[in-house]
Amino acid sequence: MRSISYYFLRGETTVRNIIETTSKALWEILQPLYMPIPDQIIWKTIADRYNQLWNLPNCVDSIDGKHIRIKAPVNSGSSFFNYKGYFSIVLMATADADGKFITIDVGEYGRNSDGRVFKECTFGQLLLKNKLNLPKNSCLPHEENDPAFPYYFVADEAFPLLNNVMRPYPRRSLTNIKRIFNYRGRKSVECAFGMMASKFKILERSINFKTERIETVIKAVCVLHNFIRVYDGKYSIPREIQQEDVDILLYEDIEGNLENNRTRPSYSAMEIRERLCQYFVKPYAALPWQNKYTI
Repeated sequence: MRSISYYFLRGETTVRNIIETTSKALWEILQPLYMPIPDQIIWKTIADRYNQLWNLPNCVDSIDGKHIRIKAPVNSGSSFFNYKGYFSIVLMATADADGKFITIDVGEYGRNSDGRVFKECTFGQLLLKNKLNLPKNSCLPHEENDPAFPYYFVADEAFPLLNNVMRPYPRRSLTNIKRIFNYRGRKSVECAFGMMASKFKILERSINFKTERIETVIKAVCVLHNFIRVYDGKYSIPREIQQEDVDILLYEDIEGNLENNRTRPSYSAMEIRERLCQYFVKPYAALPWQNKYTI
């Protein structure tokens, strides 16, 4: 803020107030247009795009959290100090196949894990209570005679396994089929975070605002990211060569961020994940290059 105030010859407090007012206006005007509350039509459109680009049928979004680096708030103790060793607040977001944010929740303490933030944020509460208005279960491609499959979100190991949340299999018990499932369960939200951080350099350093102002700025940054993706972004074209060239560790080592959740997943959730796992190795659903990710 000090450098901006020198550049525009305005007081530092004036600059802060301008940024806060502008951020609020951006969110209020752009959010209904570029981050609307999703309905069944939006969810279904996202699922079709996921299947087209990422070969994930019935997937409506990917979920992840990002730590936004901040200056330590006054008298905050260790509330904002995260496992990575700096002060932060958590941005919990879901993203579609093209890297646009569909839902965001920002403001949780940095010391909280992704799993805990998920359970406490509005999105997580609505999902756990089945109030997200997801489409009705539908058959997977080429399995029209089999039972309908639920629409689901993909997430990493920090999140719980639910009927509508598919997390990877634990590393300690991987088989070749499970490795294929973990490879196929890629996360576009990481791409969204990366694109947003490359556009908005404020995310590359500690933000020296009050917590309430940081939340306002981050919400404006997220909706501006969606605006840029619509008008300036280049959407991917599904081609096998693009998928084959992608060699990414999909589920990065998140040691220290795992949720200490001793609640076992329900049998139905494990059954749904196992069915999807078996689906990925069937001839009509398998990818030509997926076996190279097995051992």
